[in-house]
Amino acid sequence: MKRRAGEREKELKKKKLLEELGENKLPYLTPSDADFHQLWKTKYSKLSFRKSDTVPEELHQMVQESFLTLRDHNCFFQDLVRIKGKDFLTPVSRILIGDPGCTYKYLNTRLFTVPWPTEGYDIKYCSPQIHDACKALMRLNDYLHTEAVKALQGQSLFETKEVKDTTVIDREQSFAISQTEQGTVSKDQSSVCVAEDDRSLKNRTSYNLTLLNYMDPLQMLYLKQEPYFGMGSMAVSWHHDENLVERSTVAVYSYSCEDSSIQESSERELKGRDPAVWHVGLKVAWDIETPGLALPLHQGDIYLMLDDLNMTHQHCVLAGLSPRFSSTHRVADSSRGTLEYILGRCELALQNLQTDSHSKALSLKSLEAAVVKQVEEIHNEVEFEWLRQFWFQGKRYLKYTDWWLKPMAKLEECWRKLEIMTSLVLSEVRKEQQIEEQRNETISCFLLLLMERQKLRKEWTARCQSDAAESLPEDQKPECHPFWTDNDECNMPLPYDLEEVIAYLQNLVQWIE
Repeated sequence: MKRRAGEREKELKKKKLLEELGENKLPYLTPSDADFHQLWKTKYSKLSFRKSDTVPEELHQMVQESFLTLRDHNCFFQDLVRIKGKDFLTPVSRILIGDPGCTYKYLNTRLFTVPWPTEGYDIKYCSPQIHDACKALMRLNDYLHTEAVKALQGQSLFETKEVKDTTVIDREQSFAISQTEQGTVSKDQSSVCVAEDDRSLKNRTSYNLTLLNYMDPLQMLYLKQEPYFGMGSMAVSWHHDENLVERSTVAVYSYSCEDSSIQESSERELKGRDPAVWHVGLKVAWDIETPGLALPLHQGDIYLMLDDLNMTHQHCVLAGLSPRFSSTHRVADSSRGTLEYILGRCELALQNLQTDSHSKALSLKSLEAAVVKQVEEIHNEVEFEWLRQFWFQGKRYLKYTDWWLKPMAKLEECWRKLEIMTSLVLSEVRKEQQIEEQRNETISCFLLLLMERQKLRKEWTARCQSDAAESLPEDQKPECHPFWTDNDECNMPLPYDLEEVIAYLQNLVQWIE
């Protein structure tokens, strides 16, 4: 419900912004504009940039080879995402690589990491080349962590100095100089910053995964046009990156396969950004006063979104003409998105299940409403945030490794026990021996969670049968799993369709009242 409210709020803000603009477009600046660096310094100072010639050549070679290897092994996939109740295939193809057991959720889609080589984990890759590619991206991850710490330390020192000395000295800046762009922090962008300890810096720069992106614009039938500034074709629309540790840095390595036949436009001919070149666009979120920024990206360039930039600003990716890869390193919020977390939740729920030592019959330890509610919430979480999300993406993960199959089998085993627990609750509430008040409370919360489960099962079943899903290649088609019918010999304690169960409970509630 909170997520949908957030989506509605964004739509209202977007609608209001476009209404205020009417037929007009907001101004934006590129490096060819005289005020570009001043704008960067005052309104976008938490965007840090590294030109490719500051990055070790050996690292460039390893990372760029890994991109090409993963593309040659058909490891990039368009995601079937959910926006405003409809499914869309992303124009960009992606792969998530990172710590074993990590996931990353965006646009109602949970991606599961292809684990990079990690000590203590037995990871069998489908080929040595995929292993080497994941290892190279882990090397890049370590490098970007170091660079992010340096950038934050530099920013903190600069801001501390600024607080002590109110005299701001403007220095000449050249876009060609391969240094981090560090500027005066404007009052409207950030408050006074106190130097951070090493622990805080580490927490906000210890990337646990990278989302790799690939797109060839010339293969796309249609790309959205940027609506506010007239910046041209977008590969990725305006957004904040989701589900990250608060104020964590996002680091992006960009590699466009620049072709000598694609010439950059001369500055004399061009007004605005060069449509042949990829850019990252930035704007202050929901603001029509501040000009936007369009920063060109070439082979091996890196940019860092420091501190709260991802929260206060929005960014988009503007398509050039050549194919482009990017590796976007993130500190994903792992509070609810790791295998360790969801297995812990299962363990918590199953504590309410007991087995008779003689008859081996299963029963529930408690029928208190709070306990039932917690168990059924975990049941829904396992089914809709993990099992269905994983199988909705078809068999794509088997292209890289079979690592996730055992954890998903373990989760499904837990889920089957949770189905048994649901059936045991149903059996108990049918009895009249319980205290009436307690029984009413238990039935009420139980009914709401079953209704949510029924609704979500219908949604996921429909998603698996949508036109977008049917258009995918066979090995990428969503699988509606778990799914069963009354005729299946799967020994499920309850039907897949809970309509009759829900109707019975609704009647029971009315009868009690």
